Amino acid sequence: MMGGAHIALGATRASAGAGSVGDVADHANSVDSRLLLNGHKVVTITHNGVLYRLQSTKLGKLILTK
Repeated sequence: MMGGAHIALGATRASAGAGSVGDVADHANSVDSRLLLNGHKVVTITHNGVLYRLQSTKLGKLILTK
């Protein structure tokens, strides 16, 4: 994302089985976080003209901050 690079994001299906706690209602709109992070720990996301920061923690959690 930095330096004007863009990532084309395609829809992917989640690997969790149906009925699991982490299921998302609409898998067609699911994106694997590895595609967003693209090997980095932090990426910036622009949404409605506002800059957000998506960060992966050492424990594998995601933090989205404004």
